[in-house]
Amino acid sequence: MSVTTKASGTTSCASLLVHRRTPALFPLSLPLLSFKIRSTTIPPSSYLPNLVLQPHQSLTLSLRCSSSLSASVSSMDCGGGPSIYPLHRCKTLHFVRHAQGVHNVEGEKNYKVYMSPEYFDAPLTPLGWQQVDNLRKHVRSCGLFERIELVITSPLLRTMQTAVGVFGGEGYTDRIDSVPLMVANAGNSDRPAISSLDCPPIVAVELCREHFGVHPCDGRRSISDYQYLFPAMDFSQIESDEDILWTDSFRETKEELAARGMKFMDWLWTRKEKEIAIVTHSGFLVHTLNAFGNDCHPLIKKEICKRFANCELRSMIIVDKSLSGSDPSTTNYPGKIPPGPDVPSTVADEKNVEPDSGST
Repeated sequence: MSVTTKASGTTSCASLLVHRRTPALFPLSLPLLSFKIRSTTIPPSSYLPNLVLQPHQSLTLSLRCSSSLSASVSSMDCGGGPSIYPLHRCKTLHFVRHAQGVHNVEGEKNYKVYMSPEYFDAPLTPLGWQQVDNLRKHVRSCGLFERIELVITSPLLRTMQTAVGVFGGEGYTDRIDSVPLMVANAGNSDRPAISSLDCPPIVAVELCREHFGVHPCDGRRSISDYQYLFPAMDFSQIESDEDILWTDSFRETKEELAARGMKFMDWLWTRKEKEIAIVTHSGFLVHTLNAFGNDCHPLIKKEICKRFANCELRSMIIVDKSLSGSDPSTTNYPGKIPPGPDVPSTVADEKNVEPDSGST
């Protein structure tokens, strides 16, 4: 058995990870695998000479078990099968990177292009709209569209175009009782208007924007301008009409972006919806998701964190392990209605076990 150590900068025969109360994220296509050991079995003098835990911290050992492992460890909750979590403490998240923007075309050849004011709040390219159309077909053919309760989008033109193009209603026709999600030719797209009927609500949220600052393509227009282009989109989560988060003199660091991403993930637990699509950006996805999966198999960590292609969709489950925002279950049933005797046979057996004659 090989065990990696991470505690107070020391290395020993056991790996100690100090886990704060953060949610866990897993690919939807894979079972939830984990190895755990109770902290009560850890010899503190041997493994933890300098470790001081705060009341809100817990201990978890990350183990790699080799085929030669023959010792029986009774205190481990270790069988290599999937983990189980209450359904109401989970959400299904469908992460989508925006389709190809005009800045991506030249920016992939020369990174300095991202500094050009020409690409301010870059819209989608014609190829990007083709990518949107193909993802739209996919989410409908696989049944995902009917399950999504909410769509969250970064309030930049390319992400909002992607969000309404993929998850919006069918072709819009003028009528008194509804406004379109997107007006015709929004962002010089040469696209028809998109209906707001028969589709999930779409909410713009600043927390899931790309890096703040320096790159004009990552700045946004005023919300007033966007409300004209996307009349039925919900902008109520955005406090400032003008973009006060972007400056030309300072670029948000990777660490700051990751911290903002975790704040966004915490905010998701304030929502009642259980199945949510999130349309956002490459940098936001990479640096936010990289904070997850450290207790998983390396291949699962790789699947969570690998860079998204334009208009790629990846489905994952987020698990609330800390009671930070879980709603009561809508499917659990208490049973015993009407009430009656229900003593299990195992309990009856325990009550009728005769005392050991050798005991005192």
